[in-house]
Amino acid sequence: MKTIRILVADDHPVVRDGLVAILSTQPDFEVVGEAGDGKQALELAASQQPDLMLLDLEMPLKDGVQTL
Repeated sequence: MKTIRILVADDHPVVRDGLVAILSTQPDFEVVGEAGDGKQALELAASQQPDLMLLDLEMPLKDGVQTL
């Protein structure tokens, strides 16, 4: 099975860390980036080409909806 590449974006580090910790326990998931705001999420998405992005709806610079 193909590994699913995931980008996690949330402005709260404890939430990001928790999501990454949970996702990292799954053998079919690979967290390829973490972002603290929408602008950083877009930059990481362009460079890392994730299959899936987990986005917080309320983040600084660009919110989750603007980031989509």
